[in-house]
Amino acid sequence: MNKILLIIQREYLSRVKKKSFLVLTFLVPVLFIGMFAILGYLAVKGDDLGDDKKVQVIDMSGEFAGKFVNSPTITYVYSTDNYDSAKAHFIDNGYNFLLHIPPASSGAEIELLSEKKPSATTIDAVENNLSRIAESRRLKLAGIDTAVLAQAQKRITVKAKQITAAGEKDAQTYTAYAIGFLSAFLIYMCLFIYGTQVMRGVIEEKVSRIVEVIISSVKPFQLMLGKIIGVGMVGLTQFLLWIVISVALSMVGGSMMASKMSQSGQVQQVQQSMAAAKGANNVKTPDKGMSAIMESIESIPVVYTISCFLFYFLFGYLLYSAIFAAVGSAVDNETETQQFMIPVTLPLIFTFALAQSFIINNPDSSLSVWLSMIPFTSPIAMMIRIPFGVPAWQLALSMLLLVLGFVFTTWVAARIYRVGILMYGKKASYKELARWFMYKE
Repeated sequence: MNKILLIIQREYLSRVKKKSFLVLTFLVPVLFIGMFAILGYLAVKGDDLGDDKKVQVIDMSGEFAGKFVNSPTITYVYSTDNYDSAKAHFIDNGYNFLLHIPPASSGAEIELLSEKKPSATTIDAVENNLSRIAESRRLKLAGIDTAVLAQAQKRITVKAKQITAAGEKDAQTYTAYAIGFLSAFLIYMCLFIYGTQVMRGVIEEKVSRIVEVIISSVKPFQLMLGKIIGVGMVGLTQFLLWIVISVALSMVGGSMMASKMSQSGQVQQVQQSMAAAKGANNVKTPDKGMSAIMESIESIPVVYTISCFLFYFLFGYLLYSAIFAAVGSAVDNETETQQFMIPVTLPLIFTFALAQSFIINNPDSSLSVWLSMIPFTSPIAMMIRIPFGVPAWQLALSMLLLVLGFVFTTWVAARIYRVGILMYGKKASYKELARWFMYKE
């Protein structure tokens, strides 16, 4: 036991002292928060940041004149110029595009001319404008009041509620979607990242022949187990630091933003806008939106969700790292690992792909339940299901099977590892791995 602890200590300290570990630990939260801040800023100010585009409209049909609606980035200018003349000089006259609408009787297509290729958003904006005008005209010709039609097409919203032993409560379906997908994604990524670290560490020690010295003092199983647990502890440490740093940066950023808004007088403007909005009917005010977000967050069973996440991350990592260690012991370089990596990682890739389309929409289906029970797929499948509510017996059975799967997989991997770690210069095959597994002590 003391030897395993020494190996764990060595693997842990050798990695957390690296500059790459420290840089990634502090840089990843900054990059993520910065990325979301930029995305949020672009979502709010996107229209203001885009280049203004001017479109000269030559309407030879007479059906669209003066009916185009300008957007923050596109301005339509109706013109009675000759088409050939406008086509030759629209760029010189300061226009980015020329929209040519031929007579309806000609059967010709509507054209959007420009010097450079137009963006997809510009084409969509022009098409939407044309479609809206044409639709309104057809409805009027049919004697249909567009105002009445718009009222009839008003979207109906449904408030989803869940019946529990304590009574009714908001279902918070979209919150469950977000938590389930994020948890599954983190586990999916970390199993690959830290499992690959174990495999690379085994390959490096094998190629450098250091392992021959280490094996003289410890058993192969002790070496493999110590390496797996040590790297796993590095992963947990990095996770906890990411959470602490992200929360700290978010609080500092929020306080700085509030202070800046207070100094510039924007807080009073926001409060006045909110007060004015409250007087209008059917208007969602900012405070209601914020209260809805806070209500969604408060509805999350934080301790339960984090506990389940840590369990499935830890034992999922232990299970797959044992396999990665066995693969690393069977090869002499990373190039040779490809033949073994595809079968090993296929359950993870398959489950994650299925989680985005099927499991997240059918968390209680038979396929979802079975995938959440199988040890090789349960870390992802069960974390998708947990936010939607999982029966206690299913969760307990899934955890038990995952622990048993880890024990069995580690035993199998150790029997391959003990032989493969000392094999050099021979390309291993599945038949060779089976022979190693059958070797007696």
